[in-house]
Amino acid sequence: MFPTIEIDQQSGFCFGVINAVKHAERELEKSSEELYCLGDIVHNNQEVERLEAKGMQTIDYEAFKKLEGKRVLFRAHGEAPVIYQLARERNIELVDATCPVVLALQKKVRRKFAELEPLGGQIVIYGKKGHAEVNGLVGQTDGKAIVVQSPEDIEQIDFTRPIALFSQTTQSLTGFHELIQTLSSRMIGGASFDYQDSICRQVSNRMPHIQEFSSQHELTLFVAGSKSSNGKVLFGYCQKGNERSHFVSSPDDVLLEMLTPLPKSIGICGATSTPMWQMEEVATRVRQLLGMPEPTEE
Repeated sequence: MFPTIEIDQQSGFCFGVINAVKHAERELEKSSEELYCLGDIVHNNQEVERLEAKGMQTIDYEAFKKLEGKRVLFRAHGEAPVIYQLARERNIELVDATCPVVLALQKKVRRKFAELEPLGGQIVIYGKKGHAEVNGLVGQTDGKAIVVQSPEDIEQIDFTRPIALFSQTTQSLTGFHELIQTLSSRMIGGASFDYQDSICRQVSNRMPHIQEFSSQHELTLFVAGSKSSNGKVLFGYCQKGNERSHFVSSPDDVLLEMLTPLPKSIGICGATSTPMWQMEEVATRVRQLLGMPEPTEE
């Protein structure tokens, strides 16, 4: 008796990533001139390789600084003002695929920084240090924002001065609310504390959904790139719903021993950086390992 296999239809690319990939595909079709992408367009090696096979070239910041008059795509994560300035100076043809949610957040951070800077205030960002989106947000504050990734980072904050708290769009709502309580309770001498909920609901709503989806199956295969921050967070929720969950980055990562003992049902889900076609390939791999027939199209 073969297990049932279900692919979570709510998993896969979020709007921002879909938009960036469409920008890349459209630009590649439009012209044969080089299209460069500043950093991985998405934290998923197979999707990056798919687009590179079509002609896109992924570059880092050092390579970007050397370009002149070339076509460059800015991915969904967003960039700091200094990078836009450099693009203008180097006569770059910019294809800006920054997620609208991230763009709106950047503007809020920039406005708040301009308001608090004369008062000696501080911008605090709840997020992952070094993440592209966080770097772009810190750039809105001339590099002065304090990034809080762990409890130890809180000690960098001066609680006698005004504080405005923002969050990376893909962070946990629970963690953000806990940080709000921690910071507000430590304010000293009447210093103001303000926060703005900047977490993308399309992303945050997936956390309880992934946990529920995972709990409905005897075995769960979670598909995401090894560099995906969102993938690591969502996989944690996947494990909460089902201890028998495995993190895989490609179909080749699925091993027969993962499927032993044979479950009655297998759920396949993924991160906001995981394309649906990759989850379908994982399902195909499972069927091949178990000697299952491919499903017939209705």
